[in-house]
Amino acid sequence: MILCLVTDRRRLGEALGLPRGRWVEALRSQVEGACRAGIDYIQVREPDIEAGQLVELVRSLMPFASRQTRILVNDRIDVALAAKASGVHLKEQSILPSEVRRIAPPGFVIGCSVHGVSAVSARKSADLLIAGTVRPTASKPAVEYLDEDGLRRIVAAAAGQPVLGIGGLDSDSVPLLAASGAAGMAAVGAFIPSGGDGVAEFVQKRVNDLRFALVSASRGNLR
Repeated sequence: MILCLVTDRRRLGEALGLPRGRWVEALRSQVEGACRAGIDYIQVREPDIEAGQLVELVRSLMPFASRQTRILVNDRIDVALAAKASGVHLKEQSILPSEVRRIAPPGFVIGCSVHGVSAVSARKSADLLIAGTVRPTASKPAVEYLDEDGLRRIVAAAAGQPVLGIGGLDSDSVPLLAASGAAGMAAVGAFIPSGGDGVAEFVQKRVNDLRFALVSASRGNLR
């Protein structure tokens, strides 16, 4: 079962009660903890950071990566290539993955966001899809949610292509993900502590707990 941490340094820093100047430091600790636990993907989604600074941030995170953990840049192909990241994650309305393949180096991972079945067919060349929004979130209070049925339809349309759910997901969402046939989950809030210190330790434990729950639910769903 696949796990992906999506970064949001602002939300993380505010949850920890940190001043703005320490948000990036907290993000690095979060990524370090996730990589230490062997998470599959880190999606660096920091749209308000200027390209040059984003390249430097991604470069600073790359030493945490391993053969098991891939670091992707959200939608910025130029930044991903300049920083020698593991890949890119494309928005649904972005360039198609087949176009990225033409300029990307071998082994470059391409993920794509999808919000419905109609978006799947043009993204068959992507390595994985992230489907949402599955459940209500604080940042998207007025959208049409996929829930289990919508996610299941996307999984069926993907026909074996890995699909991760995203949006309002945490430990209590594991049965929904397993029942839909999803390959795992991507999340922002599930990897953010409610406060205090020890960000890396919290995330490391959360990755381990979520992976255990996902694998257990998946095995139970196959019986």
